[in-house]
Amino acid sequence: MIKIAVQTGGPEEYLGIDAAYRLIKECGFDGVDANIDHLASYRQISQKEIPQALLGDKVDFELFKPWKDAAEKYGLDNYQAHAPFPSYLYNEPEYNDIIIKMLKNMIRGCDYINCRNLIIHPFFCSYDHQMDPKTEREVNIERYSALIPEAKEYGVTLCLENMFSGRRGKIYASCCSNIDNACSYIDTLNDIAGEKLFGFCLDTGHLLLIGGDIKETMIKLGDRISAFHIHDNDGCDDLHLAPYMGVQDWDRFIEGLRVCGFDKTMSFETFNIWNVVDKELCPSMMRFIAETGRMFVRRAQEA
Repeated sequence: MIKIAVQTGGPEEYLGIDAAYRLIKECGFDGVDANIDHLASYRQISQKEIPQALLGDKVDFELFKPWKDAAEKYGLDNYQAHAPFPSYLYNEPEYNDIIIKMLKNMIRGCDYINCRNLIIHPFFCSYDHQMDPKTEREVNIERYSALIPEAKEYGVTLCLENMFSGRRGKIYASCCSNIDNACSYIDTLNDIAGEKLFGFCLDTGHLLLIGGDIKETMIKLGDRISAFHIHDNDGCDDLHLAPYMGVQDWDRFIEGLRVCGFDKTMSFETFNIWNVVDKELCPSMMRFIAETGRMFVRRAQEA
């Protein structure tokens, strides 16, 4: 039976972690995508200011405790979590090794909060510094492989995600947006690991930005899909809106669910509703997202 989840980001920023989990439970979700990426911001990583508490040989589990306690308190499953990003900086080999150390501790933190799926953005650069395909593949296989011992030890599936880049207001396909390449990455990494330690987090909003067909993408990925980032946009900007607030073809998404036989937890990444509607309306929007998820599941399972 497909369950539904939503990221803690959005309500977490305005209400705190405990109250965010309470609201998510009240709105009818089964689980969450825990935004433990808040432990190190994009700015901190880009400016080489990763908190030292995330880099020790022993993990400070107190950092992760609020997500663990809230999940247990409200009976929600920490189904998936988002690692801090970016995962890779241009021309910074020594610092990129430090990022790997942080990601290893994120895997340990996932185990602590009883989360079995960690989304780690691929290792890629911006449009102006993009790697050639051969180099990008080598970098990704090497970097993800470095995380295999921790993934094995702690029983956490590492999920790649389809990305995009931009230049002068134009969106371009980026790492793992070519689904054939993404499938090859996952299969190669699982062969290296000797077991299924890698999966895919399909981001519906990112796919829409580059004009990808949602149904055909899901069919190609098949059981490689371990997680979702479900959200909508206008086809031009990564808006992270609720379904039907943008231009995604949700009927084809439902068909994709049916054909690929997805049977795990379907998670929404819709934090931006907390910025585009009045805060008084946000709980109603959260309930709408939960009801939308239930509808997707019901229709996908109809004969």
